[in-house]
Amino acid sequence: MKYEDRVDALVAPKGALEMLSQDEIARMSSQSGSLHELFRRCALAILNCGSDSDDPSEVMEQFHDFEIHMVQQERGVKLQLVNAPASAFVDGRMISSVREMLFSVLRDIIFTYHEYNLDRGLNNASSDKITNVVFELLRNANVFRRIQAPDMVVCWGGHSIARHEYDYTKHVGHELGLRHLNICTGCGPGAMKGPMKGAAIAHAKQRVTNGVYLGLTEPGIIAAESPNPIVNQLVIMPDIEKRLEAFVRTGHGIVVFPGGAGTAEEILYLLGILLHPRNADVPFPLVFTGPKESAAYFEQIHSFIGDVLGPEAQNKYRIIIDDGAEVARVMAQGMEEVRQYRKAHHDAFYYNWKLFIPEEFQHPFEPTHENIRGLNLHFGQEVHLLAADLRRAFSSIVAGNVKAQGIASIKQHGPFEIHGDPKLMQKLDALLEAFVVQQRMKLPGSVYEPCYRVITD
Repeated sequence: MKYEDRVDALVAPKGALEMLSQDEIARMSSQSGSLHELFRRCALAILNCGSDSDDPSEVMEQFHDFEIHMVQQERGVKLQLVNAPASAFVDGRMISSVREMLFSVLRDIIFTYHEYNLDRGLNNASSDKITNVVFELLRNANVFRRIQAPDMVVCWGGHSIARHEYDYTKHVGHELGLRHLNICTGCGPGAMKGPMKGAAIAHAKQRVTNGVYLGLTEPGIIAAESPNPIVNQLVIMPDIEKRLEAFVRTGHGIVVFPGGAGTAEEILYLLGILLHPRNADVPFPLVFTGPKESAAYFEQIHSFIGDVLGPEAQNKYRIIIDDGAEVARVMAQGMEEVRQYRKAHHDAFYYNWKLFIPEEFQHPFEPTHENIRGLNLHFGQEVHLLAADLRRAFSSIVAGNVKAQGIASIKQHGPFEIHGDPKLMQKLDALLEAFVVQQRMKLPGSVYEPCYRVITD
């Protein structure tokens, strides 16, 4: 059956793509294989950029008849698309940014799963091994540049934000771009798109012709947060833990905009690492910022961090409200501190080797009902370990909100149950309730049904 919003096409890669072995082609082409289905889902997310839905099952259902096949030719590989979203094409030709990202999916899926056999996981790998895997995945994607000084600002924030918050992220991105800084985000809409858009305009003003707009995602999230078209380097990491490590290894500083559970997960991840004694002297500029209307949001976040992780955690960041220029100045100053530190310690500018990441933050956490009930959400332990399990709790909520596997688990077994110290659970429940009221859990206009229950007694 044909639809007006579907296109059939044979697409060649833009730029160079290494020749594939017969084994790689067979594995990717198997219609019944899990690897082919993973590739199909990620490819559909790329082609469906601009979608207003953050429900991956809805996207998959709408384009259930979409298929993608590899065609091996003497000059390389082409992709045959059947019933692809028409929004990826203009007058029958695929949009260039979409084509680049489509072949980034092919590159990352094959390299990740073939070279590292990650379908078997790295559960027994050491911390150093995982860090080297993240490095090699990024190197394979040509992310690393020979730079004279740190210049990469990671921007975190929600895909579901109000218009005035989105406009502010563009303003901050513009100020960063005017200072010749590059942008890395989770590559989706909202606070992930705004900074890139602002920086792109600023780079044009400054005649920066090699601006970097790096997007880091992972298979579980890409369908709900399709990459925005400004991304000019896309990398699909195997899981959320390696995605988060890629952020802090490639970024030289981080700006956090308003968001929901995913943004809280990112904050707890970074604070947990920075609170580890081995990272006490590692400079890592971190700013929380938003328009004046978002001041209360950051007061809630700041209060939660103080109540749960203590004042030392609060000292790891600055809160700047409604002043994009000041955010950019703080970041630029922080870049200089990072440069001096890495020169003194003979560390690379393109990859943060000196930052110590404990294994608790590296090994994938599977958000099952049993695993979530087993989280150690109690006071009286090392603060970075509490941050690690809090990060897992928020990661589970993200899975239940937007990841296909998490949504299916909720439908089958009911909401996740989060247990822990009663005082801590009350603080957590209040923060999550604020996210719900502020519509930070789903796209505006959609009705949110919590995928979790916080047990406060």
